[in-house]
Amino acid sequence: MRLEDDPRWRRFNDRGYACPCCGQSFSGIFDIAFDHPDPWPHGHLGASGQDELIVAGDRLTADLCWLGEERYIRCTLPLPLTGSDQEFRFGCWVSLSVANFERYVDCWRVEDYAGFEGAFGWLSNRLPGVGPVVEQEDWLPADVWMMEGKERPQIWVHRKAGRLHAMQREGIGFDELLDIYAACGTDLRPHLADV
Repeated sequence: MRLEDDPRWRRFNDRGYACPCCGQSFSGIFDIAFDHPDPWPHGHLGASGQDELIVAGDRLTADLCWLGEERYIRCTLPLPLTGSDQEFRFGCWVSLSVANFERYVDCWRVEDYAGFEGAFGWLSNRLPGVGPVVEQEDWLPADVWMMEGKERPQIWVHRKAGRLHAMQREGIGFDELLDIYAACGTDLRPHLADV
């Protein structure tokens, strides 16, 4: 079945549709973002009500994180949706070497990324719904690339990432997208099903 022929897809993208059981409406693909890298032990930035969390020398903003000797930047990890020109994105964190982090921050401060041609890093969030849990000591290798304008950098995982690598390169189906949403705590399937 083509994506546009799937009645669940049509309901998912129809702002005028309301779920018969609860009245919930939808407006299409939405991204899932992580407040901080998984190793961050000091709570949620969003819940703090602050623009910056500083705890014993560790520091977290919406875009940057200093944790001991580790450095992280917030990026997006795109997963194209097969049968569509749209993509779902995880807003996640990647660790960089201190040198690459400082180079990125220098460019970020002046909003000129010409001096940051990209870097190697380690994906630093577990991504629900994309496969087995990755242990912290075995983060997935990735490349970080700048996007045009003021968009956050994108992460492209290496082949070692297995299923996630394939999902990023080949795309995901609508059912896989719904599985990701469910794994992240928002199961939309009952609200999109035929009545």
